[in-house]
Formats: sequence, structure tokens, C-alpha cells
Amino acid sequence: MTLTVKASISGTLTTTGDLSEVTAKLANALAEISYAQGSAAAQADKVFADTRTLAASTTEDLDLAGSLVGIDGAAFAPAKVKAILITADAANTNDVHVGGDANGLAGLFGALPDFLVIKPGGAFMWAAPSGGLTVTAGTGDILQVANSGSGTGVTYSIVIVGASA
Repeated sequence: MTLTVKASISGTLTTTGDLSEVTAKLANALAEISYAQGSAAAQADKVFADTRTLAASTTEDLDLAGSLVGIDGAAFAPAKVKAILITADAANTNDVHVGGDANGLAGLFGALPDFLVIKPGGAFMWAAPSGGLTVTAGTGDILQVANSGSGTGVTYSIVIVGASA
């Protein structure tokens, strides 16, 4: 497996004042991380990817210690998580919340109640090629995803890249 994780921001901002117009161009601020096949630094050998829907006001715990199935059809149980990408469907009415579980993946969030809010059409990406986050079965293996409100469901897509050691 070879894998590349990319994130970039580029664009042009134009503002108009009383006597002038100013244009600022943001050059492509790019982060690019490549992974080779394996389980050492800058390597990965496990991938989970799915599009999921949560009913109104519901939460699901993605157990990274073996209850998920990877893209290869085998159990997805990485020893380390190397990258995460979550995108919220633009048609969602509610936000997608990530984190906040008592047995959450250690190091991604500071404390138990901490979580990330992904607005409709938004995205969250995290990557660490060298060490990654250690998955500890029973105490540090849950990535909790929740629908922020009532009334409507939310749909999100998720990719988790991991290493077996």
C-alpha cells in the first residue's frame, strides 16, 4: 500500500476601502504526508473507510480494537492510528460531533468531555506519520461520533489509516 494524505488552503481575498482595492493571494499552504506499506514510522498497513448515517440525537462508538472491518475485508484493529479524515454531508441539518467518550482514543482530545464539531459540508483531518496514536483495547480504542441534535439524521464519511504495530 502507498498512501498520501494532503491538506491545502489557497485563495484570493479582495477588499475595498474608500480609496483603494487590495487583493491578497494566499499561496497554497500545503501539508502532504506519504505512507509506505508497513507498520513503522511513515508507514501504514490498515485502512477503514465508510459512509455512515446516524439517526437524530444518536451516538455511535467506533471500536478501533476490532469491531470494524477494513477495506480489505479483514478486522480493522490497528495498534496505531496514523490519519483520520471525517467529512459531514452538505445536506445535513445537524452537526457531526467527534470525541467525548470515556474510552476515547488517547491523545486526540484533551479530556473526556472534549469533542470536535463538524458543520454540514465541513471536514476534519488529522495525521501523524511518525508515531501516531496508540490504540489500547478497553481503555483507549473508541472514536465516538454523534448527531448533535434532534429532528434529522446526519450522514458522514470517514477514513482511518492505521498500522498493525
